[in-house]
Amino acid sequence: MKKNIIILIITAFTGVSCSSQGFINNTNLSISDKKATPETVSLYKKLNMLAQKGCLFGHQDDLAYGVNWKYEDHRSDVKEVVGDYPAVYGWDIAGLEKDDSNNIDGVPFNKMKEYIKEAHERGGISTISWHFDNPATGKNAWDNTPNSLKTILPDGENHKKFTSWIDKAATFFLSLKDKKGKHIPILFRPYHELTGGWFWWGKGNCTSEEFKAAWKFTFEYLQKKGVHNLIYVYNTSSFSSKEDYLANYPGDNYVDILSFDSYQNGEDKSGEKFITEVQSQLKIINKIGIEKHKLTAVAEAGYEAVPDAKWWTGTFSKAIGDYKISYVLLWRNHGWQEKEHKMHYYVPYSGQISEKDFVDFYNLDKTLFEKDIKKVLK
Repeated sequence: MKKNIIILIITAFTGVSCSSQGFINNTNLSISDKKATPETVSLYKKLNMLAQKGCLFGHQDDLAYGVNWKYEDHRSDVKEVVGDYPAVYGWDIAGLEKDDSNNIDGVPFNKMKEYIKEAHERGGISTISWHFDNPATGKNAWDNTPNSLKTILPDGENHKKFTSWIDKAATFFLSLKDKKGKHIPILFRPYHELTGGWFWWGKGNCTSEEFKAAWKFTFEYLQKKGVHNLIYVYNTSSFSSKEDYLANYPGDNYVDILSFDSYQNGEDKSGEKFITEVQSQLKIINKIGIEKHKLTAVAEAGYEAVPDAKWWTGTFSKAIGDYKISYVLLWRNHGWQEKEHKMHYYVPYSGQISEKDFVDFYNLDKTLFEKDIKKVLK
C-alpha cells in the first residue's frame, strides 16, 4: 500500500506543502472560468490536493487500443501490467472540425465519449488536445505556413470558419455527461507545444500578440457557448527561461495549469540529456506556478519503445524528481503496423522489456494511478 497518507491529510486542510524543491503555497488557486461548474471547480481543487501526495500518471488513448489490440472493452496495456488503470486519460479531437466520425488517430468520436464517461465513473480524469487542421490552407496541423493563425482572429478571413470549428468543439464538450446528467470536467490543452515551430500556431508562425488573441478568443467563445466544464492547460515544447516560457502566455485569468512536453530521443541513450532538460524546465515552471498560484504538469512525455529495462525507476523517475506536479502523460501505444503509421508505443505491455520496472514505478509513493485517486481523497 502506498504511504504518506498523513501528509496528505495535513495538506488537504491547509493547501500548503513543502518539498525539496522549495515551499509551495497554492491556497490562492482560482479557476479561470468564473462560471465553472461545481464539479469542475471540485476537480481543480482535487488536482491541487493530489499534487501534494504525488504525480498522477496518464496515458494517451489508453482505453481505445494498445499493442496488438483495438477497441476491446475495459482493456488497457497499463492495467494489464500493473493491475490498475492510469489516473489520467489523454484524447485528441482533431477531425471534429471536419465532421469526421473518427479522430486523427482513428478513434471514433462516439467511442471516445464512452471511454471518457467510463473513466470518469471510476474516478479517472480526461485531458483533451486538438491537432486541428490549418484553416488557411486546409492542410493538417503540421502545415506551418506563416501567418495562418492571424486569419482566425475576429478581423481575419477565416474567422467565421474557425468559429464554426469551436462551435463543434463546444457541442462535443457539452455532450460529455455523467449518469446524473452533469457535465464531466475536462483538462483542455489547445494550441499545444506552442514554443515549437511545427504547428501553424507555433513559434515563428505568428506573433505573441496574435497567439494571445487567439487563445483569449477561444477561451471566451467557448464560455459564450455555455461550456463551463473545462480546466485550461497552457502547454509548450522546450524552453530555456521564464521569459521564453511566458512569451505567448495569455494571462493568469485565462490559464489554470502550466505544462510542457518532453521526449527522450534515440540519440540520448543514457537519458542524461532528457533528465537535465526536464529538471531544468520543471524548475522554471515550478517557480512560475508558485508566483501565479497555478498547477503544473508534464502534459506529454515518453521514450519510444522504452528500450531501457530500468527506464521508469531510473531515467523517468529522476526526470520528474520531487517537484509537486499535477500529472505526467505518456504518449500512445500505436501497437500495429499500417501504411501511414509505424508501430510505436510509450508504456510497456505484457512481456515488454521494461514491464517489471514499470511495476516498480507503479509502487513508488510518488506515482498515482486511478485507484490511488479514491484512496487519497476518501
